[in-house]
Order: sequence, then C-alpha cells, then structure tokens
Amino acid sequence: MTPWNQVYDPFGNQWVSTFMASLPVIALLGMIASGKIKVHIAAVLALVVAFLVAVVAFGMPTDLAVRATILGMVTGMFPIGWIILNVIFLYRLTVEKGWFAILQQSVAGITEDRRIQLLLVAFAFGAFFEGAGGFGTPVAVTGAILIGLGFSPLAASGLSLIANTAPVAYGALGAPVQGLASVTGYDPYVLGAMIGRQLPFFSVIVPFWLIWVFAGFRGMMAIWPPIAVCGVSFALAQFLISNYVNPWIVDIGASLASMAALVAFLKVWRPAQVWTSPALRGHDPSIGYGEPRPASLGAGVPSDLPKVQLGGRTASSQEIMMAWVPWIILSIIVAVWGTGWFKGIVNPIFSWKYEVPGLHNMIMKVPPVEAKPKAEAAIFNFTYMSYTGTGVLFAATISGFIMRFSPVRLITAYFETIWVLRYSLITIAAMLALGVLTRYAGVDATLGLAFAGTGILYPFFGTLLGWLGVALTGSDTASNVLFGGLQRITSEQLGLSGILMASANSSGGVMGKMIDAQSIVVASTATGYFGQESKILRFVFWHSIVLACLVGGLVMLQAYVYPFTEMVIHPPAGVPAAH
Repeated sequence: MTPWNQVYDPFGNQWVSTFMASLPVIALLGMIASGKIKVHIAAVLALVVAFLVAVVAFGMPTDLAVRATILGMVTGMFPIGWIILNVIFLYRLTVEKGWFAILQQSVAGITEDRRIQLLLVAFAFGAFFEGAGGFGTPVAVTGAILIGLGFSPLAASGLSLIANTAPVAYGALGAPVQGLASVTGYDPYVLGAMIGRQLPFFSVIVPFWLIWVFAGFRGMMAIWPPIAVCGVSFALAQFLISNYVNPWIVDIGASLASMAALVAFLKVWRPAQVWTSPALRGHDPSIGYGEPRPASLGAGVPSDLPKVQLGGRTASSQEIMMAWVPWIILSIIVAVWGTGWFKGIVNPIFSWKYEVPGLHNMIMKVPPVEAKPKAEAAIFNFTYMSYTGTGVLFAATISGFIMRFSPVRLITAYFETIWVLRYSLITIAAMLALGVLTRYAGVDATLGLAFAGTGILYPFFGTLLGWLGVALTGSDTASNVLFGGLQRITSEQLGLSGILMASANSSGGVMGKMIDAQSIVVASTATGYFGQESKILRFVFWHSIVLACLVGGLVMLQAYVYPFTEMVIHPPAGVPAAH
C-alpha cells in the first residue's frame, strides 16, 4: 500500500483551505456555547464533521480516517478517561465516609476567606497535581474540593480552569518539554529554561487574575499581600528550578514553595474583612443549580449514598489527619508513578506496543510542515501499569481499605462511578478522536500554516498557534508535538530564534487549556455541573483569549526588544540532555 501524502492547501486557496480546516473547531465550540446540544452529542457531531472534512475536503483515504478515529477514541480513554474515572472514584469514597466533609473543614480552618481558599486549593494545590500527573488530574481534584467547600458549581469549575494555566507547560513531570524536544531537536534543558523566562510573569499575574474574576477588583486588592506571596513564591521557584536544576520537577517544587509560603504568611497576616460568599461576584447562574444538597456532596454523588455530617461539631486533629490520608497517598503515588525510573521498571513488563495496521507509517508529513517528507507513526503504547490513572486507582483502593470499605462495596462503588461518568467518558473519547484525526489528516497543519504566514507578527501569532493547539487537543504535550517542528522551521525562515518560538508554543498553549472541551468536561464532571458546559465555556473563553494575547505580547518583546535566548543556560556538565 502506497503511503498517503498530507495536503495542506487542497483548494489551492489558503483562505478557503483554512476555513475548511477550522470547521470542526467552529462546530464543536459553537454547539457547546449554544447550550442547546448536550456536550457528548456535540462532541460526536463535531467528530463527524471532522471526518467529512478529512475525507472529502483534504482527500484522506477513508480507511486511514477510520483507523485514526478509532486510535483517537482509545487514546481518549487511556490515559485521560482512566485518570478521571479513578480520581472521581476516590473522591466519591471519601464523600461516602464523611472524610471529605472533614477535609473541607480543615481547609476552612486554615482560612475561612474564600479568596485565600482559592489560592491554596485551585492555584497551589492544583499546580502540585499538574506537576505530578497532569492530563486533567488537577482540575478534577481541585474542582471536587472547591465544590465540597461550598463554592458554586460555576465558580468551582471556571476558577479551577483559570488557575490551571501557569503550571501546565511543566505538567506530568515535564512531559510537554520532553515532547517539544523530541520534535524540534532542541535540548530539553534549554527549552525548559526558555519557558522559565516566559511563564513566571504569568505565575504572578494568574493568582491576581483568579481573585479578580471571583471577587472583583476591590475584593482582590483587599488581599493583595497573600496573592503576591502566593504568585511570587511560585514564579521565583519556577524560574530558578527551570533554569538551574531541570524541567522535570518545576511544578512540584514551585507548588510546594507556594503552599509553604502562603501558609506561613497567613500565620502573621489576616484579611481585614473575611470574604465568605461562595459565588462569583455579580451574576452567577449556577447558584442553586440542581437539587439542594449538603456542601460535602459533589460530582455525581447519588442521593442514596450515606450523607455523613459532622453535626456542627469541630473535627478532632486525628480526624483531620485521617481525612487528608487519601490525598496524601494519592500525591505520593502519583508523584512516584510519573518518575522515569518507575516507568523504566514497569514498562518493559507491563506494556503492549501496538502498531496500528494500515495506519502506522502510511501517512507522510511533507514540507513546509517538515523539512523533508516524514512518515507519521501510529503506535498505541498501552503502558497500563505506568498510567497515572492506574496509580490513582491504587491510591483509591488503598484508601478505601483504610476507610474500612469492604471489597464488595469497593467493586460496586466503582461500577456506580462508571455509570455516573458514562457521558463524560464518551465525550472525552470523541474529543481525542477529533484531535488525532485532524492531526493525521493534516488539518491542524493547515491551521498552523495560516498562523505562520503573519511575517513580522509571527512571534505573537506563533504563540497563539500554541494556544490553538491546546484548545484543539486538550494537551500542551500534544500541541508541542503537533506544532513544535513547524515553529522551528518557520522561525528559522524568518530569522527568529527557534528556541524562543518553540518555547512560546508551550507557553502560549497553557492559556488554551481552560477552553479545550476535554478540560471543560472534566471540570463539569468534578463539580456536578455536567450538562452546563456551555456556561463554563462562555465564562472562561475571553479570559483565555486575553491571557494568550498577553503571552504573545511578551514573546514579541523577547523577539525584538530583549532577546532572552542569549541568556539560556545549557545543561550542567555531566547532566544528560534527555530525561
């Protein structure tokens, strides 16, 4: 069988070809934003549109399109759906035993101020889970915790998405950086250092932005000291670790530094007025959403679960310590699961490498996307033991036994969780199928080439290309793999730094994380706001656009005014160039 060459301008007119390439995205976001079509149905319909565009408009052979779609569906379930399923399973177990109610009381014990709770949970704690696991884990965990603390569903969902931006480029123990290095040929240490000269600015901005969105400008300024402590401590650690240590542990170190600094600061500082409202300032359409329920009940908890309450009493120190045990176990296991040495031990034994027949190396990327024709691999690496979701399942099982669940109840609770998440899992599978299909069809490359034709403004629009990549794929790693090579080729043709623009792809991409449909579904599922994804999308959309444009403006300055790339530090002597 002869390999098929991708075609990036099938209509001989870049404007028409670009419009056709954008149809799946327009259809998906339009249906979700309308609020008239359920999100899982919208995802399936958008996948149908993508399939027709790939086959009819771009000339992709039908059999290749079918295989790419199936590969994408499987990729959506493993590892992403697998993570969400097991995180929500753990969460539901802690709710059923009443341990989550105690955990929320302990967080409230640090501070009753909702604004500072957002800094602790959504920003700092979320960054830890982004660094350890990524792929939807932080939004699932922080969304569930915030809804348990009593935040409104839209506040818990939308603010978790906004907070989960600055750490994304180093998520899952540096997976986006490694992916970027693999397609550009640049040293991952150099790329990590360059990203570390872009994102720290936004690590300071995002906490202020987060509280501004929640409490308004005056509500933000009233607590500017702890916001500054939270953001600056994170940004400083992010810069130092990325430039002087390595790009793999940036989020872990920065999140721990931020949490420690904020908790220490709160011992000597208190807000003049405690902000107790759990709703967004101004109009919050999620107030009173669904049936009335105790604050300790969150995503998809059926009414027949035992509703354990504290009866107004204060939990003992021992109860608080035990309530944190499942999350401590989760943090430790997820951190271990993401390390290279653990993967090196289990992957040779517990894995299955499947080269998709009729698709593997049967599609050729051609210039100008690649310097020379390159076969596109189609391999499903079923590394089931090292998946983050598997680690989460282990943590949930261990925690379940600690909470004195019987084996039978754990099994029945697991199947209940699958049923609760059935529409979310369908949505995620369809979303990933769309992303994988457009990548193999060359549709995404057509969109990328449109951005690449912006000349002197390329540093700005190249950054937005990264934003688009994450919005399409739901992953900064996938966006880097998708557009990293194109960024290097285009920047070198324009006389710009390839290191700068490859890094900008990752830095700009983090702002697309809050609007990708996969993340929105994760957030809605974790907060019990499923079916209201259109409201979440409308809430976060303009924040995503504005922040991405600010990153683009910074990259413009770095390209033409202050070339940071001249300061990039190379790997220390004796340190390998690859992780």
